[in-house]
Amino acid sequence: MNLQGMYRKKKLIRSKLSGPARLLIALPVGYTLHCMKLAGNEDLLFEFRHLLFYTEGIRMQSVMQSFKNMIATKDVVRMKFSGEGTIGVISAGAITDWKLHPETPSYIDTRSLIAYPHNAKIDLSVYGNHLASQHMSFQWKITGEGGALVQVGKPDAQLEQFVSGDGLVKRLLREIVPFGGIWFK
Repeated sequence: MNLQGMYRKKKLIRSKLSGPARLLIALPVGYTLHCMKLAGNEDLLFEFRHLLFYTEGIRMQSVMQSFKNMIATKDVVRMKFSGEGTIGVISAGAITDWKLHPETPSYIDTRSLIAYPHNAKIDLSVYGNHLASQHMSFQWKITGEGGALVQVGKPDAQLEQFVSGDGLVKRLLREIVPFGGIWFK
């Protein structure tokens, strides 16, 4: 992988499958793989951790977020895809396309949001009054044109642990040592 890809995916090696082949992917219980066909320029900004694969013909572009969105999402860049092909997105449960309204906000759990439109206005809030923040999880308050991709399964920390990596030493040992993924958990 190039340096940028290594940083994002926390992997040193990228697998490239070509020719006639079949692939079987085993995911933890409760997680699903969604293959999304893209046909041209897409306006969605994806969190890279949810991406499992993309086919040839797809171009991936890093988009710097506004300072306000950087603070809210804790991500400096999001991925924008263009071209024709398929991307594979991993989620906890099914994914639905939630239509956004330019003035009426949608409140989406922070752990459920996978992608949102580039032009969307996003704020961190609690649905309800300020006393509700003591007992409720945070929500994204989103307005804009288009739709957001939301995982409708139970979002939990297991997906974060599954798609995020460990330290640099563990990642190196997993990649370099034969059967490193088995020995270094």
